[in-house]
Amino acid sequence: MIVAVIPARYGSTRFPGKPLVAICGRPMIQHVYERVAQAQGVDRVVVATDDERILNAVTAFGGEALLTSPQCPSGTDRVAEVAQKMAARAFINVQGDEPIIHPQAVSMVAYALKEGEKMVTLKTPLEDRRELNNPHVVKVVTDRKGYALYFSRSPIPYSRDEGWGEVDLKGYFKHVGIYGYSRETLLALASWPPSFLEKLEGLEQLRALEGGVKIRVLETEYRAVGVDVPEDVARVEAVLKGEDR
Repeated sequence: MIVAVIPARYGSTRFPGKPLVAICGRPMIQHVYERVAQAQGVDRVVVATDDERILNAVTAFGGEALLTSPQCPSGTDRVAEVAQKMAARAFINVQGDEPIIHPQAVSMVAYALKEGEKMVTLKTPLEDRRELNNPHVVKVVTDRKGYALYFSRSPIPYSRDEGWGEVDLKGYFKHVGIYGYSRETLLALASWPPSFLEKLEGLEQLRALEGGVKIRVLETEYRAVGVDVPEDVARVEAVLKGEDR
C-alpha cells in the first residue's frame, strides 16, 4: 500500500491558518486532498495536522486526517509520525499549500516507489530567469541516471564562462516539492538529526543526501503553484477559474 500524506500546520509566520484559507469557495486543504486522491498508484490519502480546526475541516468534506505532534520540526517528521501508525510499504509527502498540484505528478512518484526506488522527487525545467537567483526557488542538479547530486537555493550549476547573467537556461531545473519514500528510508531519515547542509540551506532533503540516500529525480511538465502569502490566493484562483472554462 502507498499512502499519500499531506502535512498541514495551522501556525505559519507569513500566513497563519493557511490550510483553511478559502480558494474558490473551498478550503485550500480540500483542493490539495481531492487532487491527490485522483492520483493513480495512491491507495490512501491522509492529512497530518497539529490542529483540530484543520482536522475538523478535513473530516467535514469527507477526508481522512490524523492529529500529529505540534513538535514535529519538519513535514518529513510529520509524515514519519503517520508511518509509525500505518503498515504501508511507502509514503508520499505532498505539500499542503499547492492547491493546483496535478494528480499525474503524484502518480509519477507512486510508480517509481512501486519499482523499488527508496526516495523519489520531481524536477521541472527552469524557464524564468528571475527564478535562477530567487532563493525561494530551489534548484537541483542530477547525475546521468537521474539521481540527485545537490539541491540549493543558489543558482546551480554555475557557468564559468557566462556567469549567471546571460547563461542559457537549458539544462537548469527547479525542484518540485513532492517526496516519496520507502517505509524504511522515511523512518531512518526521521531518526537522524538535522544535518549541516540541511540547516545551512534550510532544505530537509539534504539530510538524505548527506546520509548517503540516493534520491531519484524524475522530470515532469506539471508545475506547482504554491500559496506562501495571502497575495498568492488570487493568483491560484485565476488558474483554477481558467481550468473550469
